[in-house]
Amino acid sequence: MNRIGFVINPIAGMGGAVGLKGTDGMAEEALARGAAPRAAGRAAEALRALAPYAAPLTILTCGGAMGSDALSGAGIAHKVAYHPSDTTSAGDTMAACRAFCAAGVEAIVFCGGDGTARDIASVVGATVPILGIPSGVKMYSDVFAITPRAAADVVAGLADGTTCTRDASVMDIDEGKYRHGELDRTCYAEVRALSLPAKVQAPKCAFRSESDDVSKHDIARFAAEFMQDGSLYIVGVGSTTQAVLASAGIEGTLLGVDLVQGGRLVCRDATEQDILQAMQAVASVKILVSPLGAQGFVFGRGNHQISPAVIRRVGRDNIILLGTPHKLQNTPQFYVDTGDTTLDRDLSGFMSVVCGYHLAARKAVCAG
Repeated sequence: MNRIGFVINPIAGMGGAVGLKGTDGMAEEALARGAAPRAAGRAAEALRALAPYAAPLTILTCGGAMGSDALSGAGIAHKVAYHPSDTTSAGDTMAACRAFCAAGVEAIVFCGGDGTARDIASVVGATVPILGIPSGVKMYSDVFAITPRAAADVVAGLADGTTCTRDASVMDIDEGKYRHGELDRTCYAEVRALSLPAKVQAPKCAFRSESDDVSKHDIARFAAEFMQDGSLYIVGVGSTTQAVLASAGIEGTLLGVDLVQGGRLVCRDATEQDILQAMQAVASVKILVSPLGAQGFVFGRGNHQISPAVIRRVGRDNIILLGTPHKLQNTPQFYVDTGDTTLDRDLSGFMSVVCGYHLAARKAVCAG
């Protein structure tokens, strides 16, 4: 494969840091809350890494912010096959994919999230393999590379035949329900996806068993002890962290980030700015997170509120990972994808994961 379609969803991922948990239909609200565009930077990171290997590829793209600007910035030759409207939309993404298919592309690479993957799948189905450069908030679909640089490796592998294709699922959620703490996931399409070992993420799994429930209870008992140290705790998304809050009688947000200190809820469903502001008033801050099941992402999937600025102020030594033994057994690798490659490298290496009452395991964390 050497004839590639390339498209960027310019608004993808803007809603994460400002607590919107997605950007579908919420771009104006995200901007009003001070969100910064994210997709262009993520695409640029992938394209810079791809540039030395792009010569054998014929790349078709969209005009302006949907592709051409980023490719020109990376010095990669391309042809514009579709000119989007001034205010880009899902309709432009789908129209671009129809233009790509009419021009005979052999794969489509996109920068966006699950909603973008869903728009593309609605046009190409399983006829053209796809690959996502992760730029959304959640990204439950297993069509995404683990990082933008990993996406570059997958695309570069097309020229020498090391990249293959596999069956994958495009998942998406009801963002309206998600913003109110309800996770309603649906598989919208079965597609073909580009794949390269250790470079493409697995689908997210929710581990639920009697043994898991017991482990979460034991983790919560341990957390109840160490969280009495006076620190401000930034508590990430997921059922394990929520079990910790529930055991303390705190009603947190299953799918958001909460701030807790001294057994009291300081801020529910905090944004990045809420976190940074709260940190100014305390001497000690710690982050409590549980990596996504099977995918293994510690940061970069669903918790953009815990931004690079937040993580740098907290420091690696004050990050506490939680995970049940079942999750650890079924999640081969942990990843970080904060959007700051230097920070990702600093976070890499072995970290302890609290997995029971006064129990911890060592797990490798990789920048991808």
